[in-house]
Amino acid sequence: MSWIGWKNDTRRFLNAIIRVGDLNRTVKFYKECFGMQLLSQKDFPEKKYSKAIVGFGPQESHFVLELIYIYGVEKYEVGTAWGHFGIAAEDIYPIVEKVRQLGGAVTKEPGTNEGGSQVYAFVEDPNGYSFELLQRGPTPEPLCQIMLQVTDLDRTASFYEKEVFDQTQKVTLLQNDSRIGMNILFKYDSPQDQVIISIAMVGYGSDQTQTTVIELKYNYNVTEYTAGNAYIQAAIGTDHVYKSAAAVALVTQELGGNIVCLPGPNPKTNTTMTSFLDPDSRKTYKFPTRAAPQFSAFKCP
Repeated sequence: MSWIGWKNDTRRFLNAIIRVGDLNRTVKFYKECFGMQLLSQKDFPEKKYSKAIVGFGPQESHFVLELIYIYGVEKYEVGTAWGHFGIAAEDIYPIVEKVRQLGGAVTKEPGTNEGGSQVYAFVEDPNGYSFELLQRGPTPEPLCQIMLQVTDLDRTASFYEKEVFDQTQKVTLLQNDSRIGMNILFKYDSPQDQVIISIAMVGYGSDQTQTTVIELKYNYNVTEYTAGNAYIQAAIGTDHVYKSAAAVALVTQELGGNIVCLPGPNPKTNTTMTSFLDPDSRKTYKFPTRAAPQFSAFKCP
């Protein structure tokens, strides 16, 4: 994951970066099916790649997707460690029909679970990325969710949460200043259900319907997931990159994970940044560091 610091340190999710096999087709699909806007698009012929940024509003205030196309690479493996993105809309039925028309796959028709009230559907884009469509009222963050599979829900949720693992004065002060600092907004366990899962929603704020969250999903008796090479990383904004990196380093000693890029200036992006892997990325998924779901923190000047 990546951290980028903004004024007043109102920490939030900034973007997720994914690789796609056809940039123009993917942009068209996201615009026409989901209603996203093309915020920017650039080509880098000397480096043999192109990128586009899409979202539901300006990237200064909204969580967005950064799409990377590498020349000549038409297909990637999504893998099973990454789950899906979530999109909230007031009426998901026309979105599902548009996905069908434009060559996407509908993997779950709109509806509710037995005894539930949440109307939702699952669709896939032409690259194989899964999207959960959630029917709800107006929200400032329609791109509302990243779902990741985990093999120890309590450990990974604790990694992201505010009060992590140590109550000594030194660590508590550090965490209060700068740690990852997410809240557990919802937790659900279904050991008796037909599909045996546990879920935790973590994010900034207090209402999961009004912000972007990470959905951590534990499938009982599943101990390993495949990495894939499609999903790259997500980014978080903070004013305290160096303190955040120090906090993560302390947390990893107890819960696992790893700092993969020490905090410091990045001249290419004109930011200060650090990158880290959460416990599942390093210890359980068992794939190379650069292919793992990665998180980074940035501070812009």
